[in-house]
Amino acid sequence: MEFDRPLREARLVRRYKRFLADVEFADSGEACTVHCPNTGAMTGCAEPGSRVWLSHSDNPRRRYAWTWELVETPGGTLVGIHTGRTNAIVGEALEAGRIPELAGYCADRSAGERGLRREARYPDSRSRADFLLAGEPPCWVEVKNVTAAVSGRRAVFPDAVSARASAHMRMLAERVRAGDAAALVFCVQRDDVDVVAPAREIDPAYGEALDAAAAEGVQVLAWGAGVTPQGIFLDRPLEVDIAG
Repeated sequence: MEFDRPLREARLVRRYKRFLADVEFADSGEACTVHCPNTGAMTGCAEPGSRVWLSHSDNPRRRYAWTWELVETPGGTLVGIHTGRTNAIVGEALEAGRIPELAGYCADRSAGERGLRREARYPDSRSRADFLLAGEPPCWVEVKNVTAAVSGRRAVFPDAVSARASAHMRMLAERVRAGDAAALVFCVQRDDVDVVAPAREIDPAYGEALDAAAAEGVQVLAWGAGVTPQGIFLDRPLEVDIAG
């Protein structure tokens, strides 16, 4: 996924009210309030004084024209914090067949059917999956953005209690019981991670939901992304430690 236009560098002053951050632009020193597109705790990714990169929107209806995209951690790692970019990053990799465990689904385009559908509604539900991959059986895919890293090149998800993430695991398990296939893809937008695990101490319910989904046969995958101010691309498989 390439950014549409060059990002602008700034310094983080503070993040607050979950969706807002104050920054100072590196080239002018001008202060500005920007949109923070991440509802999590952003542990280790919101330290005042950090270098950040922002994208700009020309939409006159937006209250905040600038959106926070990347941050450099105290250790010098670039992290993509925009959760809304995650599906584009993973969707691009799926369509290119770069995730081997799911590549066969996207290759099935028989009868003119698209190999990949985005925001597909679950049967008999108002909820939607991130992707539905054509195949026999079809495969339902949920994607989770991972930014929280702990010691030992290890990342955890979620970094805050997420009833929605637990519900997604139950939906995937239900589809497997119905005879379909299902997969969870952790998208780690940082290059200092080798292992992803559920954050059981933060959200025990999510850990239990993940255990149950995996026991039903839901595939649990993790992929790391290379992050630059020019773009973000999945480039390496990561280990998943479900036991945590």
